[in-house]
Amino acid sequence: MTNMHYELISIITATIVIAFTHTILGPDHYIPFIALAKSGDWSVKKTTLITFLCGLGHVLSSVILGFIGIAFGIAVTKLETFESVRGNIAAWLLIAGGLIYFVWGIKQAIRNKPHTHIHSHNGIKHAHTHTHTQEHVHPHLEKKRNITPWVLFIIFVFGPCEPLIPLVMYPAAKHHFGELILVTLVFSAITIGTMMSVVLTSIYSTKRISMTRYARYTHAIAGLTILLCGLAIQFLGL
Repeated sequence: MTNMHYELISIITATIVIAFTHTILGPDHYIPFIALAKSGDWSVKKTTLITFLCGLGHVLSSVILGFIGIAFGIAVTKLETFESVRGNIAAWLLIAGGLIYFVWGIKQAIRNKPHTHIHSHNGIKHAHTHTHTQEHVHPHLEKKRNITPWVLFIIFVFGPCEPLIPLVMYPAAKHHFGELILVTLVFSAITIGTMMSVVLTSIYSTKRISMTRYARYTHAIAGLTILLCGLAIQFLGL
């Protein structure tokens, strides 16, 4: 086996390890999908599709930036600085989106608080408890469900894959463009595959957990989860 083959095996191995570690250690890669899938009662098909598309947008934005850097000879440090700025934007978008969703969820929980009506029939009084969820909230929920995946996609397009830049720059510097494409494909596949695996495993493992008692708080819980995820990324560097 030649030195070139050893070098290729080394860089591909490094790509797999870095892509997997980057995804697992970044809670923004899966927590928003888990939270929104539970609160929005997404089907497995919808959850899979949205996670895949967001992961694809997340990776492609950095791939395009990396290729632009290669084409115009932009230094790695400058690209990494730009990626850092994008990361800050994505974190603040998660924070803002999570906060808005949390406040909206609290309002929904208050609005849907069960209340009792007393009626009298033929002199006999009886009471029944209900909420106004179906009467007033349903159209708003449908509108939110249609917008949410697009908002999530935009946030993920802004979210950078910082480790990808130096990985693609290494084979590019040696003009090994076959390795460059291979590294890009492997990094993308591992990142998106890990995202989908974690999200779907979490969804299946929590399927049997009954949320009936806390059903009216699911949106608020999802918003708070996304908010905390954004704060952890921005201030703890996760």
